Amino acid sequence: MALSQKLELRQSQSLVMTPQLMQAIKLLQLSHLDLSAYVDAELERNPLLERAEEPDFSSPTDAASGEPEPPPPASDDQRDGDWLESPLGSREAIEARLDTDLGNVFQDDGPAEPPHGASEPVGYSEWASVGSGGRIDDDSDLDAYVSASTSLADHLSEQLSLAEPDPRRRLIGQYLIDLVDDAGYLAADVPEVAAKLGAPEETVADVLAVIQTFDPAGVAARSLAECLALQLKDRDRFDPAMQVLVANLPLLAKRDFAALRKLCEVDDEDLVDMVAELKRLDPKPGLAFGGGPVTPIVPDVFVRPAPDGGWQVDLNTDTLPRLLINQAYFGRVAPVAKDAKDKTFLADCLQTATWLTRALDQRAKTILKVAMEITRQQDAFLAHGVEHLRPLVLKTVADAISMHESTVSRVTSNKYMATPRGIFEMKYFFTSAIAAAGGGDAHSAEAVRHRIKQMIDAESAADVLSDDTIVKRLREAGIDIARRTVAKYREGMRIPSSVQRRREKQSAAAAS
Repeated sequence: MALSQKLELRQSQSLVMTPQLMQAIKLLQLSHLDLSAYVDAELERNPLLERAEEPDFSSPTDAASGEPEPPPPASDDQRDGDWLESPLGSREAIEARLDTDLGNVFQDDGPAEPPHGASEPVGYSEWASVGSGGRIDDDSDLDAYVSASTSLADHLSEQLSLAEPDPRRRLIGQYLIDLVDDAGYLAADVPEVAAKLGAPEETVADVLAVIQTFDPAGVAARSLAECLALQLKDRDRFDPAMQVLVANLPLLAKRDFAALRKLCEVDDEDLVDMVAELKRLDPKPGLAFGGGPVTPIVPDVFVRPAPDGGWQVDLNTDTLPRLLINQAYFGRVAPVAKDAKDKTFLADCLQTATWLTRALDQRAKTILKVAMEITRQQDAFLAHGVEHLRPLVLKTVADAISMHESTVSRVTSNKYMATPRGIFEMKYFFTSAIAAAGGGDAHSAEAVRHRIKQMIDAESAADVLSDDTIVKRLREAGIDIARRTVAKYREGMRIPSSVQRRREKQSAAAAS
């Protein structure tokens, strides 16, 4: 067989994921907070990008004539839009805007004189407010004047400095405090800490015992039982019967009161009082300190009733970054760029800025398109509630808007819709289907879970529903469901079994 070389020409098609296409796909699944951080980074890196500010329709008026004052004449640099060369403006412009004498304010020769008519010296911040007509500047950060909340670690460290004069024991105590989590639990064992610090275990245990006496009661515990025991000791309620009860928390979780009465050697009335005492304790004492501010959920889409009886779907413009390309700056800089490196940098910046603005616009259109289709599919839910939530999959929405399922999945990730029924994640509207008993329309899994919860909430102590009874009632309502599915849904909603619910209701009835 002879070997030879030859040249062949072939033509084929393939999908190539360019870096910009991959980044555009990534932008789809970003939440508005992550998107804002990404845009801020691009604004810092790309000099051709600038944020489009909302127009200010308010204009200052003259107190006497009531007519708007004419704006000050702009300089040549300002007319050309050279905001990079003179970002702060001239000294005269700053003085005119602040309406204050900067020379007096920043004078280092001595203390500044108070404003005319002031009876006593005032601070600079108060002087600025007086000089500007009693108004607070919009750019001032009011959060800077709010005192910071004391964290749990700082609260414990202050008590440690008073309780332990020995620097070596204070060092061990500070190390233990650093291991306490936000809930107030110690995330380490005494032998482990002693091995890392090279200290005797007895000393570490003794310092830990001192920290466990600090406020709040129950802090630095290594388990729930120890946390409750520390709080009971602080209240002088840790008697032998209560010790047995705390040591058998699993039986209390199962509502096995017969076994608890036998172990604690108490009657029904005393056991009810002991359980009530435990319920008044705080299982997570550390959460009272150092909790960060709660970030509210900001919806990406608003769904409102329309005048024609339908639904109006609008994007939340506050979550959409608005960017502009500074073409004027590019037109001035590009002709004077002589180095090839500078020209390449400017070309890349212009290309990136153009792509980013288009990608953000396409992202907003895609979110709106998906939200409108979800609203159309779940019209009954918006009108009547969760009982009418329809089963919905990604493919249904993707086929309706002529997109791929992966695109719909990325769009619905970390996005929220504000509806008349509340704020829901877009993923909430996609639920699996449960067949109907009579062969009719399928039921949504979320709607079935809601029915199960309603049945359990309406049951009485004398008629606690078992899983078999719930299955029977659901089938009577036209829902074909298995018993193991009911048990899975019930456990997912953290609802105990019928035996535990019966014990709990009987205990509550006895206590009342």
